[in-house]
Amino acid sequence: MIIQQIDPNLLELGKQAEIDCKEIYAQMDEICLKNSDRVLSAFIENQVSYTDFAEMNGYGEFDEGRNKLERIFANVLGCEDSLVRPQIMSGTNALYLTFSALLKHGETMISLSGKPYDSLQEMVGLIGDSTQSLKAYGVKYEQIDLVNNTFDEEKIVHRLQKRDVKLVEIQRSRGYSSRHSLSIDQMAHVIQAIRRVNQDVIIMVDNCYGELVETLEPGHIGADVVVGSLMKNLGGGVASSGGYIAGRKDLIQMVADRLTAPGIGKNLGANFNQNNAFFKGIFMAPTAVRNALKTQVFAAYMLEKLGYTNVSPTWQEKRTDIIQTVELGSVDDLVQFTQGIQSASPIDSYVRIMPAPMAGYPFDEVMASGSFTNGSTIELSADAPVVPPYTLYMQGGLSFEYGKLSILLALTNIQKTKSSGN
Repeated sequence: MIIQQIDPNLLELGKQAEIDCKEIYAQMDEICLKNSDRVLSAFIENQVSYTDFAEMNGYGEFDEGRNKLERIFANVLGCEDSLVRPQIMSGTNALYLTFSALLKHGETMISLSGKPYDSLQEMVGLIGDSTQSLKAYGVKYEQIDLVNNTFDEEKIVHRLQKRDVKLVEIQRSRGYSSRHSLSIDQMAHVIQAIRRVNQDVIIMVDNCYGELVETLEPGHIGADVVVGSLMKNLGGGVASSGGYIAGRKDLIQMVADRLTAPGIGKNLGANFNQNNAFFKGIFMAPTAVRNALKTQVFAAYMLEKLGYTNVSPTWQEKRTDIIQTVELGSVDDLVQFTQGIQSASPIDSYVRIMPAPMAGYPFDEVMASGSFTNGSTIELSADAPVVPPYTLYMQGGLSFEYGKLSILLALTNIQKTKSSGN
């Protein structure tokens, strides 16, 4: 049994965590209840039926289940319309699809949250020489860095007053950086400032890892387009693939035309028997996100009490995504910690983690992903670029109980490895 393998001192510390984190967990329960209310209301308002789960093949025309699903996603995300498809393979795929649909040769986009996530840099054209990058298609890219973990509002307003920018993009989560993730309040404030000087620029939010962490979504506060993956929060650990784009109806039509073809748009796209999983995924998403948040608060508490430094967020800090980081300082410690997470996973616990190249990333990566869906990050996982200061990024946890067991076992395994000198 797992509990019998865990260091008794860690079990006692875990019990203390339950006491000290009680109020934080209660706040997460309240957020989960409010988000569950919004999701359940959307199901009822859209009259979801068992027949909506029917498999569609071929062209996938006249799929009323797919249409209802996309209305539910729009409702939950505070948007007019959405595109939710198994043909969208990842968050990066969803972002590229959206950028390439909304940006044309000679137009300018600006990242308002600084340098984008690693897998987006080649897509934009900041690195590499892909003939399919935004840069290769003549899209101009600029960025405005965050200052003290928030938007440089003065610089943003000054730049957008020129009214020559087509789209601005906000990356809600920290990605592989040391900055904090961005809150709904921070995004609302900058969106209001933008609209005071520019009514036309498209405001797009990369919502990955942030869905249902707070009680409002970017669509509720004025974002024009919101993008994410179903292998993260809104898939609820049930969806095994897929992504979403939600937002203004005219913009979603443009993205749909890019996905299929002009004149076809949202009308085609077989669901490959995924409707049931997508409906169930968003239905379970508030609970899955709550469990992931509790798991990461527990992890932060344990790490801090065990003397790890540069743990972010700290266990007491407000969270705006499901990611937890810890700076480990060396390649050996990074690999060891990642292996500890893998060894405490339900799937492939025996796999030995080693640094290796990964498509779309500029550096070798370590990745613990002992998950039921390959690459799912709403399930407990951990990954990192193998570069100084060797920061590990943990996320997910479908069940708080499983999450606690895995964290406690991982820490036990790490301590055993260190004490043995291996």
